[in-house]
Amino acid sequence: MTTRRLAPALMVQGTASSAGKSLLVTALCRMFAAEGRRVLPFKAQNMALNSAVTADGGEIGRAQAVQAEAARVPSRVDMNPVLLKPEGDSRSQVVVLGKSIGTMSAAEYHKKKPELRELIRQCLTRLRQDCDLLLIEGAGSPAEINLKDRDIVNMSVARDAEAPVLLVGDIDRGGVFASFVGTMELLDPEERARIGAFVVNKFRGDVGLLRPGLDMLEARTRVPVLGVMPYLRSLRVADEDSLSLDDKPRAPRGPLSSAIDIAVVRYPRIANWDDFDPLAAEESAFLRFVERPEDLEPADLVILPGTKSTLADLAWLRESGFAAHIEARAARGEPIVGVCGGCQMLGTFVEDPHHVESSSSGAPGLALLPIRTRFERQKVTAQISARSQTHSFLTDAAARDEALSGYEIHMGMLALEADARPAFRIVTRNGSSCEALDGGVSPAGHVVGTMIHGIFDNPAVRRSLLAYLSQRKGIAPPKARAGLSRDAEYDRLAAAAREHLDGPLLRRLAGLSDRSAR
Repeated sequence: MTTRRLAPALMVQGTASSAGKSLLVTALCRMFAAEGRRVLPFKAQNMALNSAVTADGGEIGRAQAVQAEAARVPSRVDMNPVLLKPEGDSRSQVVVLGKSIGTMSAAEYHKKKPELRELIRQCLTRLRQDCDLLLIEGAGSPAEINLKDRDIVNMSVARDAEAPVLLVGDIDRGGVFASFVGTMELLDPEERARIGAFVVNKFRGDVGLLRPGLDMLEARTRVPVLGVMPYLRSLRVADEDSLSLDDKPRAPRGPLSSAIDIAVVRYPRIANWDDFDPLAAEESAFLRFVERPEDLEPADLVILPGTKSTLADLAWLRESGFAAHIEARAARGEPIVGVCGGCQMLGTFVEDPHHVESSSSGAPGLALLPIRTRFERQKVTAQISARSQTHSFLTDAAARDEALSGYEIHMGMLALEADARPAFRIVTRNGSSCEALDGGVSPAGHVVGTMIHGIFDNPAVRRSLLAYLSQRKGIAPPKARAGLSRDAEYDRLAAAAREHLDGPLLRRLAGLSDRSAR
């Protein structure tokens, strides 16, 4: 029996979180895919509240789904075998091979790591048997010395995959040279030997002025600098870390009087905030994430996004004063949208009899939609297609005739109260026919909720929403747009990598030759 060839692997690690690891892997996925190579992404363990659903209904980190899309391959659970979804400071829901296995404390999770490490090795092998190059993303920093003996995501993966490592540092936040040198100092000799090159990321300005520092870095560490990636403005690629929301635009592109002002409530456990990237990409809209209730007042639309902890964030809405402002907006007939956890909060009651989310058995919702939520032990994760069920400002007459797509990730199951009107009708889940009602529309029609993530990726929904808001505000209707082109953003990333990285060195480190393209 012959053993299948294992493709080479290249790993991207960072000097810290948010150094740009995910985006660099995404750039390389598109760059090598454009050359005709079959490239697959991998991250052993993700800690993120931004997640995605694979074609077969498994849940993985959003970053790996984005990287697979950039590589022009379907996402699969092997690409992110372990996903941690924090529920508090020391507890997380643990998703293994796309399915939740429950909530664990940090201590409980660490005891499970030897078992998970073997599973990670198996995923590595399967992926390397099915590609020309495996691009691996690390997590945080490899120099977290308090965690190195329990590492299952950084240097342990590099060793198992026999992968050289690109070490990325974020110069935009300052201290990049100290970060590179400090990381190297804290690595073991064998780990230092695995660092193949440095990548300086998010640089603004004249690279010539940076040259003395780069020369000194190479001389001190004897590791080459692969290149200096520029700061790419207005890049519309989904992030997995909510810290990225700090970098979102805080001022509109033009006068706010001629733009649709959309406010998304940024509660502490916000999840899947990339649902709203397509709205942010519209020239006629200004989308902002708000943390103070008074910032809702000038908005033309308020959105309650998804959350990992509906009951905790519902309590936060009340304690912070957001709930009172939202209720007052509803009383004035001003439009409000809730997505997933936000939809659940807008209902009459959120029930948690099995303590899936918290020690509480439940709490009243904002009572702006005639729906109730009950948390069950089994999570729904599915790619879906749907159609409009009830006319609302999300689905005008034209939108009601169009098939809509999106995905579900939730443990809270909705129940419509008597005479309630659902927003959508789900017609397929993971490719199989089904008939299920989704969300709700308030009696007056100005509050709409849905459990469907990705609903704003549908041009018909955006067109209907923006036309309604423009008419309500008394401004010109928006021009027709193709919407957010993620494909163009991946090409933009790849072009930057081609221009600013040392191609021959990159290919040597990746173990590639011209003959390796399929």
